[in-house]
Amino acid sequence: MTILITGGAGFIGSHVVRLFVKKYPNYKIYNLDLLTYAGNLENLKDIQNTPNYTFIKGDINDSEFIDTLFEAYKFDTVIHLAAESHVDRSIKDPMAFVKTNVFGTVNLLNASKKIWDNNFENKLFYHISTDEVYGTLGDTGLFTETTPYSPNSPYSASKASSDHFVRAYGETYGLPFIISNCSNNYGQNQFPEKLIPLFINNIINMKPLPVYGDGNYTRDWLYVVDHAIAIELLFSKGKKGETYNIGGFNEWKNIDLVKVLCKQMDLKLGRKKGDSEKLITYVKDRPGHDLRYAIDASKINRELGWKPSVTFEEGLSITIDWYLSNKEWLKNVTSGEYQNYYEKQYKQH
Repeated sequence: MTILITGGAGFIGSHVVRLFVKKYPNYKIYNLDLLTYAGNLENLKDIQNTPNYTFIKGDINDSEFIDTLFEAYKFDTVIHLAAESHVDRSIKDPMAFVKTNVFGTVNLLNASKKIWDNNFENKLFYHISTDEVYGTLGDTGLFTETTPYSPNSPYSASKASSDHFVRAYGETYGLPFIISNCSNNYGQNQFPEKLIPLFINNIINMKPLPVYGDGNYTRDWLYVVDHAIAIELLFSKGKKGETYNIGGFNEWKNIDLVKVLCKQMDLKLGRKKGDSEKLITYVKDRPGHDLRYAIDASKINRELGWKPSVTFEEGLSITIDWYLSNKEWLKNVTSGEYQNYYEKQYKQH
């Protein structure tokens, strides 16, 4: 089998690529990534020379390039993770999100449809999405696979649109697809614009910890390795034409999460109890901020037996340890020097 994983140098993508390369030595795994700011080939150093793995630098927005790529490699499966994913960035530049998340997805759908040419046996277009497409919850209730879409940010609107296109290609053309909507991921290799690595980095450097509004925004947190395991399970055993929610059964208010993170960091850095908490700074809320996300992941649990393997505290401890052991990675990523690394690396491909 020949598998294309888009966005495989990114945070979630790199964990998925590693899992597939190791689990399927007889499959050809192709990682397509444009290596924008959040894509980092250092995330995959440990498997970069594996015989069944190939990296391709390219843009899903370039339809001619995508068509040529599909003609050349005749992919059987597309696991589509490439996306612009940061809400704050989407508020400043919505068009970038429309281009990548909507047009890019449709380019991949068109290329898949063309190359498979109605011969859909053992073919799959697996689209990874987000719980943010569902909008926001009150104090109670959970997002299920049948919750109506109600996106509130340009980011979530672009992901909702891409989900609709995937489903429409399934209904209109018979394209075999699976969609999964996940909750907030955390773990090793996450670019430090997101809450947990941003705060780990700021605590290391004794910088303020910016908390939006009153800090009572609630999110469900999913350890990235558990997410990668769920993705592989859906690839191998999921029912085509279905949507699956993947969540951590693990709700935290932002301010409570930050305090747990501060306590663990103080312990691990040998600082006085409460040192890191003093860095908490409340900042002006962002527009259209969703109050609460919470996922009901009982479908994937019931049908495929998947559940998170670690508690949040355990996953957080593993995550902090990784960042503390990889300060050079963190420094390179935040300094912008990693762009030079990409140019050198790309010349080798």
